Amino acid sequence: MQSNFKTSKQLAADPHETAIAVLGWLADDPDMFGCFLALTGVAPGQVRNAVNDPGFLSGMMDFLMNHEPTAMAFCAASGLSPETVTAAWRHFSSPGPDSGEY
Repeated sequence: MQSNFKTSKQLAADPHETAIAVLGWLADDPDMFGCFLALTGVAPGQVRNAVNDPGFLSGMMDFLMNHEPTAMAFCAASGLSPETVTAAWRHFSSPGPDSGEY
């Protein structure tokens, strides 16, 4: 499958750019994107505005990170390291017991 989303190791410095790359990757797979949208309750026409909502980005990163094979597939497709993706996930996630901010 040809991919249309941005890939660059330079995305590593910006969690928002990493999240946008995840969104592009998800959107490139209609089945996975449909599943993601069904879980979030966001309609396809609302995605453009939702990308400005940190809660949406947090949920999207949770969706990716809650299934290791999916997260690893994104890493392989994007060229981003698992550590970079994890850092973006933590950036958008609420503080938890292991964050030191809880």
